[in-house]
Amino acid sequence: MRLRTIVIATALVAAAAGFFWWQFGRGTAVSVVSPTRGTAVEIVYATGAVEPVQWAKVTSLVRQRIVFMCDCEGKPVKAGEVLARLDDKEIRAQLHELQAREDFARQEVSRTTELVSRGATTMQAHERALTELRQVQGLLSVLKERVDQYTVAAPIDGIVLRKDGEVGEIAEAGAILFRVGVPRPLRVEAEVNEEDIPRVAIGQLVLFRTDAFPQRRIEGTVRELTPMGDPVTKTYRIRVALPDDTPLRIGMSVEANIVTREKADALLVPADAVQGTVVYVADGARARRRTVTVGIRGTRAIEILDGLSAQDRVISPFATGLADGARIHVVRTAAP
Repeated sequence: MRLRTIVIATALVAAAAGFFWWQFGRGTAVSVVSPTRGTAVEIVYATGAVEPVQWAKVTSLVRQRIVFMCDCEGKPVKAGEVLARLDDKEIRAQLHELQAREDFARQEVSRTTELVSRGATTMQAHERALTELRQVQGLLSVLKERVDQYTVAAPIDGIVLRKDGEVGEIAEAGAILFRVGVPRPLRVEAEVNEEDIPRVAIGQLVLFRTDAFPQRRIEGTVRELTPMGDPVTKTYRIRVALPDDTPLRIGMSVEANIVTREKADALLVPADAVQGTVVYVADGARARRRTVTVGIRGTRAIEILDGLSAQDRVISPFATGLADGARIHVVRTAAP
């Protein structure tokens, strides 16, 4: 009985030792991938929105209640066509009062002119009448310009792309009431971080991603770079031309990947396998630290100029904390 107990205990110890070696003796579990040949792509990331090339925001110049709004959203309009009117009763009352003053001042000038010709009054009285008339006419000219601000008109020929506001609402000064433009062609206006803008140039290919078309390849071309950046947001504005058959619509938000460099037949490894200029390769049951020369850095893959061959097994993702020569065991060969 005692011998049987000893045998069982010995077996348990051996099993535990075997399990411990299985778990820990083989070293760190890693995945490996072999470098592949392909096109290395360097991109600059940006975000933006789709807009017409030719369009204008139509704003209210004064704070007043809306008394008329056209039923014109999605419809063509001509430059100067009335889109909305604001309540102008008060300012028109002021206008009528000034017009009455102007009529009286004209009559006074005519009267003093006649009296001067007959010697019945002085030239000073006549000059005072003329001065009064000129002052009233100046005030009237300014007020007429203000009255015009109560009528909101289309600034250009185009389509009313959007209407914001309803009759009865108060339009704040500067509030956008309409957006008028030509539906085609379209462009994307995007913001690029200031540290990336030196790599962006006119003519570069841009690939877009949008939630509306997640599986579709959508392209554009960099057409404009603004010469002055925004010191607050630390970004520069770029404009990207879209083809006429683009599926994107006005107002859609997009993520833009600007292709700044491309190189065919490059030796590539996953981006997460490289830390700075260091990779680890699997050499049997050991990890070997390898310093490499890096070329184009993409978001998914990085070009290796020197330090690796297509036959190497690169540990991916990069094993932070792994020492050179550390024991490893490969649990998975990842897809390149």
